[in-house]
Amino acid sequence: MSEAQARKPRLGFLGVGWIGRHRMQKLIESGVAEAAAIADVSEECLSEAHALAPEARVCRDLDGLLALDLDGIVIATPSAQHAEQSIRALEAGKAVFCQKPLGRTAAENRRVVAAAREANRLLGVDFSYRYVEGVQRMRETVAAGEIGQIYAARLVFHNAYGPDKDWFYQRHLAGGGCVMDLGIHLVDLGLWMQDFPLIEQVSGRCFAQGAPLVADSDHVEDYAVARLDLAGGGTIELACSWNLDAGRDAVIEASFYGSEGALELKNVDGSFFDFEAFRYRGTSAERLVEPPDDWGGRALVAWAQQLANDRRFSPAVTEVVAVAEAIDEIYRHGTAPALAPARAAGA
Repeated sequence: MSEAQARKPRLGFLGVGWIGRHRMQKLIESGVAEAAAIADVSEECLSEAHALAPEARVCRDLDGLLALDLDGIVIATPSAQHAEQSIRALEAGKAVFCQKPLGRTAAENRRVVAAAREANRLLGVDFSYRYVEGVQRMRETVAAGEIGQIYAARLVFHNAYGPDKDWFYQRHLAGGGCVMDLGIHLVDLGLWMQDFPLIEQVSGRCFAQGAPLVADSDHVEDYAVARLDLAGGGTIELACSWNLDAGRDAVIEASFYGSEGALELKNVDGSFFDFEAFRYRGTSAERLVEPPDDWGGRALVAWAQQLANDRRFSPAVTEVVAVAEAIDEIYRHGTAPALAPARAAGA
């Protein structure tokens, strides 16, 4: 191992709002990398982040970070900026770890992945739910063949609240609504648990305040359902929402039905963070995992550990394109055609 590989990676954090600070704190606690620099447009966010990493250089923007001797950039900015910021960092020779979505469309995702491949730099995306302990145990169980062949999956993520930033509600800035924010995790888990089978057909429906979402508008959906039909005959059904009258803070569930058993992950008492996982056979249930489980920063820590050993491009990140293609198809099939303009009287 070279000296560059042996030392802890020096990371810059672009965007240190709540999610960026949380990920940075977990990285610092892990000890696998150094939070060497921070950048944000908000003085308040910079101040709070600097309290967590007092030795970090304070920058104003991505240019400031790219001017430093850093091994990687961790991006937690608004979604519309992710693709271009990731590409700039990769072209500057930095590895990148980005909050989801990496891009608002599959085309943007492909551009970032192509930039990472061309620069031969490690690229990661924060699909954080893969690192929930219950999900990890379920994945191991599937890989061991203990529930046989999966033929159906059902995943839901209903949020009794909605995002607190205005840009989430503008499609050109966010890329979409609850599907892009929450459903992206469901699509990823549904495909990842089965080693990314090919998708043959997608159907769905998106709603905005109870009415079908109209295509070619800048509004976003707050409720959506979708079905992915897979090569080999299996299906993935998903539903997600913001501001749902759910009777609790959140409903988060992921069920996988196989020829020899089933697995289920579900949140506890409406929590966004506490999960339990079960294996089912007939009428019997075996609990695999119960809370507590501090999983939120594990995706970044795993990426940083990989970076410490090898900065080169990893083909595994191409999975993000398959997820983005499925999201594109959900929007294409799930939105209603725009109404034609009314004809003038007498025309």
